[in-house]
Amino acid sequence: MAAVITGLVNMFATVVSIVCVDRLGRRALFLQGGTQMFVSQIVVGTLIALQFGTAGVGEMSRSNAWLLVLFICLYVAGFAWSWGPLGWLVPSEVFALEVRSAGQSIAVCVNMLLTFIIGQAFLSMLCSLKFGLFYFFAGWMFIMTTFIALFLPETKGVPIEEMNLVWSRHWFWGKYVNVDTQHGGASPRSNGV
Repeated sequence: MAAVITGLVNMFATVVSIVCVDRLGRRALFLQGGTQMFVSQIVVGTLIALQFGTAGVGEMSRSNAWLLVLFICLYVAGFAWSWGPLGWLVPSEVFALEVRSAGQSIAVCVNMLLTFIIGQAFLSMLCSLKFGLFYFFAGWMFIMTTFIALFLPETKGVPIEEMNLVWSRHWFWGKYVNVDTQHGGASPRSNGV
C-alpha cells in the first residue's frame, strides 16, 4: 500500500514540477524541495528512533505508521518536484554550447554512478546506522541545498547561448569565467586559474 501511495505522490508531484518550473524557476524548486526533503528525513529518522531505538526492535502504532508514510510522501513529493527532474534539466542548461554534450554526459554518468552506489550501500547502512541513516541523508540534503543557494544561478528564461554571461556575473563563478565580448564566448580568466 505504501509503495502505491508513494508512487502516486511521485507521479503527481512530477507533474507539479513540469507545470511550475518555468514559472517559479529552478532555484526556487530546488530550495523548496531540498528543505522539504531535509525536514522529512529528520522527522522520519526521529519517528523511527523513538519507536525502535538503536536496537532496531519494537512496534509501531497504526497512527505513527501513517505519520511515517505521510512524511515519506512529503519527502517523495519534494524530490519529485525538485531534485528528481531538475537533476536532469539543469545540467542540460548550464553548460556552454561548446562543451554541452560532454558536460551533460558527465552529469548523467555521475548521477547513475551515485545512484548505483547508494542502492548497493543502502541496506548495509540501514542495518548498521539504523535510524541514523535518515540523519545521514538529511545531512547530504543540507549540503546540497546550501550548494544550490550559494552557487547555482537561476537559469529560468536564459537562452543557452547566454549562459556564459550568467556564469560571468555570478559572485563566485565570475572569478573563473570571462566573457569574450567580441566573440560572445567564454574563456578562463588569465589570473593563474
